[in-house]
Amino acid sequence: MEAFSSSLMEMATAVGGKIVLALVVLIIGSAVIKKAVKLVAKSKSLDKVEGTVRSFLVSFVKIGLYVILVISIIAILGVPMASVVAVLASAGVAVGLALQGALSNLAGGIMLMIFRPFRQGDYIEAAGVDGVVQEVTLFYSVLLSLDNKRITVPNGSLMNANVVNYSTEALRRVDLTFGCAKSEAPAEIQDLIMGVLKANGKVLADPAPFARLSGGTNEAMEFTVRVWCKSEDYWDVYFDLTQSITEAMGAKGVQAPAVRVITQ
Repeated sequence: MEAFSSSLMEMATAVGGKIVLALVVLIIGSAVIKKAVKLVAKSKSLDKVEGTVRSFLVSFVKIGLYVILVISIIAILGVPMASVVAVLASAGVAVGLALQGALSNLAGGIMLMIFRPFRQGDYIEAAGVDGVVQEVTLFYSVLLSLDNKRITVPNGSLMNANVVNYSTEALRRVDLTFGCAKSEAPAEIQDLIMGVLKANGKVLADPAPFARLSGGTNEAMEFTVRVWCKSEDYWDVYFDLTQSITEAMGAKGVQAPAVRVITQ
């Protein structure tokens, strides 16, 4: 009986020692990983790397270090790695199905790094959302909407979606439509609009501004306005022209389209 008690005590001491050591390694390892990730993120070697690539690499290093930590703890606890591999292999199908979404997002993140449809700071529209790209991690990309909402999008969804990047090109075209009464002289309205376009300092002269009669109804004429500007000036030009052309028409006494009255 004493031999059994002694053996049990030795076993408990050994197991307890392994558990305590594993906990110590877990605590110290977690602290070291956090410090290492911060050092990697602030590394000068990554200063020249584009923002989305940098965030992706930092996320990759962080997850890789945690995987190494978990393997180390399993080894300290005395669990044979062959047994762990056998269990994972036998449960491979179930694990694969459970992680299908995560693996799809991981693959999507890798493909985004290879093809680079957008960069950090680009304004994009994809997967039903739009915003400024903040970072790309292993599994998710983070966008900041124009009204300051943080949007997290799975990389798999982004990779399989049509991505519209509004920031890639240096120039963008602003398209506007204005209407007036059918009684107005089209040439005069066109000259009035062109005068406003040429007076706007952010509207580019090349490609040349465009303003022409493009359609209408029995009560109205419709003019299409197209101008080019720098991408960063798009919304300024859009709102400035909308206001200034409307004000110019009002100052010249241009009549609005007649309202059709429907009688029964």
